[in-house]
Amino acid sequence: MSARLHIAFFGSSLVSAYWNGAATYYRGIVRALHDFGARVTFYEPDAYGRQAHRDIPDPPWARVVVYPTDGEAGVLAALEEARRANVVVKASGIGVFDGLLEREVLALRRPESTVIFWDVDAPATLDRVQRDRHDPFRTLIPRYDLVLTYGGGEPVVRAYTALGAARCVPVYNALDPSTHFPVPPDPRFEGHLAFLGNRLPDREARVEEFFLRPAARLPGPRFLLGGSGWADKPLPPNVTALGHVYTHEHNAFNCTPRAVLNVNRESMARYGFSPPTRIFEAAGAAACLITDAWEGIGLFLEPGREVLVAHDGDEVANHVRALTPERARRIGHAAHARIRAEHTYAHRARQVYALLTGRESVAEVA
Repeated sequence: MSARLHIAFFGSSLVSAYWNGAATYYRGIVRALHDFGARVTFYEPDAYGRQAHRDIPDPPWARVVVYPTDGEAGVLAALEEARRANVVVKASGIGVFDGLLEREVLALRRPESTVIFWDVDAPATLDRVQRDRHDPFRTLIPRYDLVLTYGGGEPVVRAYTALGAARCVPVYNALDPSTHFPVPPDPRFEGHLAFLGNRLPDREARVEEFFLRPAARLPGPRFLLGGSGWADKPLPPNVTALGHVYTHEHNAFNCTPRAVLNVNRESMARYGFSPPTRIFEAAGAAACLITDAWEGIGLFLEPGREVLVAHDGDEVANHVRALTPERARRIGHAAHARIRAEHTYAHRARQVYALLTGRESVAEVA
C-alpha cells in the first residue's frame, strides 16, 4: 500500500465525549495520523445527544461527517462515500448500526485497500461473542484484514486469533500533549481524591470498592466523583458528585486534587494490559495517580515511583491517608516525564502508520 493514506473511520464521535469514553483516544490517534500525512474522514452518527454536547468544533486535522439515525439512508450514503478511501475502519461500540457497519464495510475491500476492525472495548466484544456462538460478528472476524485493539496485550491477541483474526495488534492509549498538560488548580476540584468515569454496569461495583468504600472509611478527606449517571447513587457525605465533566475541564480536574483514582471496569481488569485513557490524561497533567491493580501496569508506569497501586479499597484508603502534598507532586512529575518520553499518540501513530504502509519497522516511518 502507498504511504499516502486516505482513511475512512466509522466511530462513535470525534467531536463529543458525551457518553463516549473513546473520544480522547480517537482524537489522539486521528490527530497524530494526520501529522504523519494521512487524510482522515471521521463518520459518526447523530445519536445519544452527543452533537448537542460537543467538546470541540470540527477539527482542522480531520473531516467530520455526521449522518442521521432516523433510517439507514444516511449510514449507507456514508459507506458509499467511504469507498474512495484506501483504509476503512469500523470501530466497535458506535451504538447505532453497528451490525450493519460491521458487515457492510467488508464489501469495501479491494486489492489496494485495507479494512480494519478497531476494537475500543475488546474485553466486552470478546465476552459477547464467546458467550454467544451465534453472534453475527463471530463469522465476520476472519474477513477483516486487521484487528486493532485499544489494548489488551497478549490475552486479547490470543482470543482474537482463536476466533480466526488474520492479525490482531494492540494500539494502546497514550497522551496527546497538546490537550492534556499541567494547569493551575481550580477551587471547584479541590479535594484529596477524585475519580472521573461514567456509571456503567461493569464499573459500578469496582467504583463502590475502590472509591466509595474508602470515602466511607475516611470521613475527613473530600472525595470528588465526576461523570454521568451517578445522580441517584447513594454516596457518603464527603463525596461530591460533579456530573459530566467536559474535556476542557479535565486538566484542572486532574491537577487540583491531591490524587486522582483510576478504576478499570471489570472486563478490562480481567484481561489486563489495557491502560485506560484516564491514566495518560492524569499523567499528562502531572497528577498523582492511584490505580487499581492490573497486569502490565509496569510497562507504562513504575509502581511506587510513578503511580500508586491498590488491590482493594483498604489499600486506596491507606494511600489517601499517607499521601503528603510533597510526595504527590513527586509521583505526578515522575509520571509526567515517563509518559511524555514513551507513550504519546505520536508513538502510537508511528506504529499504526508502519502497519498500514507495510514498513518492516516503525523506525522506517519518518
